[in-house]
Amino acid sequence: MIVSAANKDQRSPLLSRHALTVSVAATEEEIRQCLRLRHQVFAEEMGAQLETIQSGLDLDYFDGYARHLMVTDTDTGKVIATTRLLSSDAAQQAGAFYSETEFDIHAIHRLNVRLLEIGRTCVAESHRNGAALSLLWRGLVRIAVMEEVDYFIGCASIPLHKSFSYADSIMQYLRDHYYAADELRVYPKHNLPASNVADTTDVILPTLLKGYLRLGAKICGEACYDKDFNVADVFILLDRDNVVRRYYRHIAN
Repeated sequence: MIVSAANKDQRSPLLSRHALTVSVAATEEEIRQCLRLRHQVFAEEMGAQLETIQSGLDLDYFDGYARHLMVTDTDTGKVIATTRLLSSDAAQQAGAFYSETEFDIHAIHRLNVRLLEIGRTCVAESHRNGAALSLLWRGLVRIAVMEEVDYFIGCASIPLHKSFSYADSIMQYLRDHYYAADELRVYPKHNLPASNVADTTDVILPTLLKGYLRLGAKICGEACYDKDFNVADVFILLDRDNVVRRYYRHIAN
């Protein structure tokens, strides 16, 4: 069984827009669609070496404790965007957040607040026009408000297929503009190999990372090298209220 008790608590759509709806996956087939989409994006498109024995699915230890938020195309019935949610309570049951496999986040735990970790966010290639990702975020905010979440956390990825110097340039840009205060510092368990080249001129940020930053996210330290996904992950901390202010008009409707 893929479905855990955490996946059964919210069967009705959170929001709808045009031919798209966002909801929490509540059946095994819905969750399989989310895991299948993740496999298509991360393994088939990006070449990630996934830890899974399920053919065509991206499935790991944390999926047994997580919920899966999904955007569905109501015309086709297909899941076209998804992200994995791990609450503070679920992480306690799992023994950790996924982020803790990559970072020492003791400074974040010391905040003693309700956290919601988001991860494995992806959108089908045919729907990367912004609408699906926007609706996914609106669903995230709706859940965070209902559950009185204080902060979103998670790992935002910088692809390394371009070069390590590309990641170095982005990291220097983040240090200059978006680093969190020292008391919120986290520490990677696997350091990113240095390229000794960091040109911050005309830096092009990955789409998801750019979206986090626009919503007020802070970067809490140096990047972690994820060899299996061939990415440099940075730990993001995002105040829920910053996002609520951005989407208030949508939430109020």
